[in-house]
Amino acid sequence: MGKLTVETCDIEGLKIITPEVREDKRGYFMETYQAEDFKAAGIDVQFVQDNQSASVKGVLRGLHFQINYPQDKLVRVIKGEVFDVAVDMREGSATYGKWFGVRLSEQNKKQFFIPKNFAHGFLVLSDYAEFCYKCSELYHPNDEGGIMYNDLAIGVEWPIEEGMELIMSDKDTKWGSITDLKK
Repeated sequence: MGKLTVETCDIEGLKIITPEVREDKRGYFMETYQAEDFKAAGIDVQFVQDNQSASVKGVLRGLHFQINYPQDKLVRVIKGEVFDVAVDMREGSATYGKWFGVRLSEQNKKQFFIPKNFAHGFLVLSDYAEFCYKCSELYHPNDEGGIMYNDLAIGVEWPIEEGMELIMSDKDTKWGSITDLKK
């Protein structure tokens, strides 16, 4: 190991990964994923799909999860900055309904590992951001669930700047509360 630093979070299973970055006059190099290093860090996951999105400032995506085909995710930002959030949806978990957020940016090069059965979303803080993520399960469009980004039962403290206009998909404006899921 030694090519990455792994920080645990207040919620079991969530991890912030900072890769070793080698810089010189040409630029930089870093390994963003190496299976054995991740396994040694307690992330023994086989990823099957890579995704990338581009968004402008104020875009809020989430909070999403898959119901029957949950995904582990390894997320990072390659351009710009986002505030990334995971909400514990694991039945019986001592931290069910709790959230954790981290800033991911092209400058800090941090990655965020989110295990299965977490809802996930992010808010773009820079003028433009490119977001990449690996998933351990294929995306199933008819299996998606979600929670409203401002669900009072969860209380995510999004860093929404004064005057920032949120840009959301229609479906993201219609999700319900986490309390509706327990019925």
